[in-house]
Amino acid sequence: MVSPNAIRTALGILGNIISFVLFLSPVPTFVQIWKKGSVEQFSAVPYLATFGNCMLWVLYGVPVVHENSILVLTINGIGCLIEVSYLVLFVLYSDKKRRVMVLLISLVEVIFVGILAALVLTLAHTLKMRSLVVGILCIIFNILMYASPLSVMKMVITTKSVEYMPFSLSLAAFCNGLCWTAYALIPFDPFVAVPNGLGTLFGLAQLILYATFYKSTKRQVAERERKGQVGLTEVVVEKAESNKISNEHPNGRVAERNGK
Repeated sequence: MVSPNAIRTALGILGNIISFVLFLSPVPTFVQIWKKGSVEQFSAVPYLATFGNCMLWVLYGVPVVHENSILVLTINGIGCLIEVSYLVLFVLYSDKKRRVMVLLISLVEVIFVGILAALVLTLAHTLKMRSLVVGILCIIFNILMYASPLSVMKMVITTKSVEYMPFSLSLAAFCNGLCWTAYALIPFDPFVAVPNGLGTLFGLAQLILYATFYKSTKRQVAERERKGQVGLTEVVVEKAESNKISNEHPNGRVAERNGK
């Protein structure tokens, strides 16, 4: 018979894999940003929230804060590095106002987690107290990470378009929340279970929105492309008519004869 610890470890490893996919899911978005040289309407909020969240979970997973959480520590350490690379790209391809905002918020997050780690390790003398303090903050930041796409979800409902809500990110968020919720049940860890349970619901809501507005998004994109083609045709026609008038003008005919 498989022991609960073995099941928990297996779920943790699976959670690491899914979380890694979640962290990499914005790659197509950033490739698009790199090619266009602009972040357009994409928001930095999800990446800032995820960066802060990962740093806190790294602190939570350290053995001197919470025992037997090495799988939480590993994946969030990797997540920190990945999110930093996203934020660097966001800074490079943003306007000055957004660039300053991203740099300022990132710096505040790093300072906050550094001060928190120093205070917890010096003032909280038991693992239970350290886990409680850091765990509560992890719940808050994890909820912010999962709830950060709410602004994008509002835009989806308003515009009836999922163009700026990547499907891969929504699907990975749902699977990630589901897996870590199961992991937190063996044994029960409320600090992992609560935010990831909510994350599962947020991910499901995004998938429902995607299914609802996928067809309308395709129509909007097709309509923009059609208008672009019509506009290009009009320019070609106007240019052709202009050349025709120029050739029919006496000076045009003279120039044509001289050219012969």
